[in-house]
Amino acid sequence: MKKQLRSSICLLLATMIWGSTFVAQSVGMDHIGPFTFQAVRCALAVIGLLPVIAIADRKKYDGKSFFSRWADKKLWKAGILCGIPLFLACNLQQLGLVDTDAGKSAFLTAMYIVIVPIFGIFLKKKPSKMIPISVALAVAGLYCLSCVGVTSISTGDLLLLGCAFMFAVQIIFVDIFAVSVDALRLNTIQALVCAVLSGIVMIFAEEPSWQTIIPCWLPLAYAGFLSMGAAYSLQIIGQQHLQPSAASLIMSLESVFAVLCGCLILHERLTNWEIIGCVLVFAAVILSQIPDKKKEMLI
Repeated sequence: MKKQLRSSICLLLATMIWGSTFVAQSVGMDHIGPFTFQAVRCALAVIGLLPVIAIADRKKYDGKSFFSRWADKKLWKAGILCGIPLFLACNLQQLGLVDTDAGKSAFLTAMYIVIVPIFGIFLKKKPSKMIPISVALAVAGLYCLSCVGVTSISTGDLLLLGCAFMFAVQIIFVDIFAVSVDALRLNTIQALVCAVLSGIVMIFAEEPSWQTIIPCWLPLAYAGFLSMGAAYSLQIIGQQHLQPSAASLIMSLESVFAVLCGCLILHERLTNWEIIGCVLVFAAVILSQIPDKKKEMLI
């Protein structure tokens, strides 16, 4: 019970950060290309995580050094397997933001809440009976939040659906490896993979320069240190004691926090549909947690 609560809180904190990062991503796109943004963002995450890991290692008394703990084949396998779909998801999302508004992009990105339970079935991780109901409520809520009145489908929409698929793959891989490897190191490696792959594409597809990167240092720093560095570490820690279906539902709160941040930071007003959407998504997340609590009580 306590482990599940701690995991849920970690994922909740992660979604709060991700929800506010949509603003940083949109602002960053005004100055640099999507692959440049992701390459720099992920590189900053790696730079920020390394000293944190070094400090955390001081509390470990297993006889291993900072460097020897990196010599773990399973850790690198996990980091690469998580990093490749993360690279695809982040860049598809960034490309999708070019043709799709932030609200609609948040809705389409969060469609991993439908895909993750399907993947789970193939991996013999059958979701609880309440998960399909929670998913239906969450989808309805996300639609109310982001897509009421939207009638057209653009290329950006298809890119964002691809992004949702790849995020679902990343969530499943994190679920497989989170318990058996160091969470901070896993996030560092997946961020490194994302940075390297984004950097390769950046060189051939874009024309990066310090003159364009420096003006958007603030959104890059926020998306790098907080979103990629802190939030994705919290995701890995949070998924250690939650089923991927329940975890993905909590992460769908990203859209709710994106709307709330717009109200608090940009002084936007919630419409009636957005209020209904927030209530439905919150209800879906709470409902998804009830079966686990009942099982704990029975045990």
